[in-house]
Amino acid sequence: MDDPQHRRELRSSSALEIIAFHLGDQQFCIKTTAIREIRGWAAATPLPHSPPHVLGVMNLRGSVIPVINLATMLDVRSAAETSRSAIVVAEIGTNIVGLIVDRVSDILSISGELIQPVPDLGTAFDPAFSHGIIPLEEGMVCFLNLDHMFANLDMALAA
Repeated sequence: MDDPQHRRELRSSSALEIIAFHLGDQQFCIKTTAIREIRGWAAATPLPHSPPHVLGVMNLRGSVIPVINLATMLDVRSAAETSRSAIVVAEIGTNIVGLIVDRVSDILSISGELIQPVPDLGTAFDPAFSHGIIPLEEGMVCFLNLDHMFANLDMALAA
């Protein structure tokens, strides 16, 4: 589901609104248009036999939504959940999911021209998980492609 046309559109955008967050020592971001809300940390209800990155489900105003440990899904080291942890409720396609992050750091408006392509790291790495890398004064930010990361979400939730 990697869409080179979409990547070109992002890079040619005059301004993109993104929300930056931390998973351990690494900073990531997603488009603000994908975000429904940001909630404080709350434990999820575990589901038996769910994948390791699925913490469980939570009640969001009467709707049951999956809660995903983004650090586990991305295979990055994360801090233990604390009062600074947050659940970023995102709309991905027709689904609503909660994404656990260590802390939300900023909402930024950046030029699409800042987005650099992800370097080729070999066959074990899927560069389509990211729209690119954004170099900022305080470090590098990985711009996540939620649509690609959760491409099979519709099928998984239907099962």
